Amino acid sequence: MDREKPRLGTVQETLLIPLYARAVENRKEHALLRDARAEEIVASIDYDFGRFDDLPSLTGALLRTLLFDRWVTDFLSEHPDGTVVEIGTGLNTRHERVDNGRARWFELDLPDVIALRRTFFTDTPRRTMIAASVTDESWAVEVASRTDGPCLFVAEAVLPYLHEPDVRRVVDLLADRFPGSLLALDTAGPGFFDTQEQHDALSKVDARMHWNCPDPAGLADWRPGIGVLASHTLTSLPGPLLAELPLPYQQMVSAIAAQRLPQAEGYRLNLLHLP
Repeated sequence: MDREKPRLGTVQETLLIPLYARAVENRKEHALLRDARAEEIVASIDYDFGRFDDLPSLTGALLRTLLFDRWVTDFLSEHPDGTVVEIGTGLNTRHERVDNGRARWFELDLPDVIALRRTFFTDTPRRTMIAASVTDESWAVEVASRTDGPCLFVAEAVLPYLHEPDVRRVVDLLADRFPGSLLALDTAGPGFFDTQEQHDALSKVDARMHWNCPDPAGLADWRPGIGVLASHTLTSLPGPLLAELPLPYQQMVSAIAAQRLPQAEGYRLNLLHLP
C-alpha cells in the first residue's frame, strides 16, 4: 500500500499528535474514546509517529478532545440545525464522532492541511472544507453566506500558536460576523507556555506557541459582552464527564490534580459566548 507523505508547515505538523493519540487509544480495551477512522488514517500516512509513543500528553490531548466533543454535543442538543465550524480542523474526526445528522459543518485549515485532508475526507451537502487562514476574513464571509443559524466555533490546539494580536483579530472577526455564537478554545498560561522546550510532545517538533494567556477570565475584557461560560484544566474537568472516564483515567487525573503541577494548571479549556 502506498502511504501518503504529509507535506505540512511547521505548526501544521502538530495536527499529527492528536491524530496519533486517538489512533493509539482506539486499540485499547477500555478507551477514553473510539476513533477507528483515526487509526485508518495513521496507517495510511508515511510519518515517524513512533516519536510520540507513550507520551503522557497524548492522554491530555484525548481529554481535551472529549470535553470539546461534549460541548459540541450539548450545542447540537440545543440547536440541532446549528452550524459547527472547526477552526484548524487538521485531520480531526469530530464529525464522525458527534454529528447529529442535521447540523451544518465547516472544516477550516491552511491549504497544505486541507490538501492532505482531502485524501481522507470529501465534502457533502452538510460538510464543507475551506482552505484559508483563520485570520483571513474571506472564509468567514463564505460561512456567513451559507448559514443563518446559531454557530459554535471549535479551535482546538490552534490559537495558542498565533501571536496575541492575531488571536484578538480572530475573536473580533467571529463576534462581528457571527454575533451570539460560541467559541471553544484552549489557552496556555505561564506554567505551560514557559515549559514548551521540555514538553514531551512539543519538544519533538519545531512548532512553538506564541500566545500566553495567564487568566482566561481576562478574555471577557477584550470586547464588551464576551462571556466566559466555562474554563477547565485537564485535571478539573466537569464532574459528569470525569465520572464517565474509565477508572484508571479517573485515578490518573486525580493523582495529577493533587500534585498541582504548573504545567497542568497553566493549560485551560474554555467556552466563550461572543456578543
